[in-house]
Parts: sequence; structure tokens; C-alpha cells
Amino acid sequence: MKLTAVAAVSENLVIGKNNSLPWNIPEDLKRFKNLTSGSPIIMGRKTYESIGRPLPNRTNIVLTQKGYSSSDKIKVFSNLDNLLNYCEDLDNEVFVIGGSEIYKLLEPYCSKLVITHVLKEFDGDAFFPINLENWKLLSSEEFTDESSQLRCEIKIYNKT
Repeated sequence: MKLTAVAAVSENLVIGKNNSLPWNIPEDLKRFKNLTSGSPIIMGRKTYESIGRPLPNRTNIVLTQKGYSSSDKIKVFSNLDNLLNYCEDLDNEVFVIGGSEIYKLLEPYCSKLVITHVLKEFDGDAFFPINLENWKLLSSEEFTDESSQLRCEIKIYNKT
């Protein structure tokens, strides 16, 4: 099983506000789509609700204690062990896409992080819980999103 956490994180570690992204960075969303297409993605209920629909061309997995059942569009788990057992049988890289509680819960099982560092502070109510000092930086690439004019760095980390 290869778990990779993917997140966009502001300088002050914000990842969300009012159950949505506090920024709109189309170039990063395109990178996210290219990275995760064809692969399973794991998210919490709040993240699933903020997206509003299953993301196409991906197996959408929701880890929650509340109110969803599996369907042909999403797979729902209420137990971490059952989720991990399911992921063990998958050949593809599995992407963890949030939110805070899911990142914190699954960090011990992740071997890689793909983080878009948004080079600005934002007001928010959801924060990235992973301490990057426990990870080794493998690569870094800077870009400025044409639409938002936000500067970003995409960094890939491996577990130390």
C-alpha cells in the first residue's frame, strides 16, 4: 500500500475556511487532477461535502462516523482498520486529500507528501496538522498562478 497525502497549505498552515478552500488557484487544481486521476482518493466527510460530488475518474473513499453508505460512486468506511485493509489490496497509489483530521489520522501510514505551499497567509479554520520537519524534502518547483497571481511552491517529501 502506498499512501500519499496531497494538500495546499498557506504560510500560516491554513488549508480551509468555512468548509472550502480560502483561495482559487486553477493551475494547482489542474495539477491535483492530473496527479490523482485514475487513482483512489481518501477524504473525510467534510471534505467530501465541500467538494459536493464524487470526483470523476477516481475511486472516492470517504472515512466518516456519520451518515453515508457505499454506492457505485463512493466507498464509505467508518473504521480505520477496514479502510487500511481495503487499501492494502489496491495496486494504485492512494491519495489522502483531507481534511485536517484525516491527514492527522493517516500520516503514520503515508510514505510521501505532495504539498503546494501557497506563499501567503490566509484566514482559516482548518489547519494542516503534519509537521514537515519529520519529512525529507525530495524536490521543489515554484510557480505563479496566472489567474490568482498567487505564488506557490510544490514540494514533494518522503518520510525520514
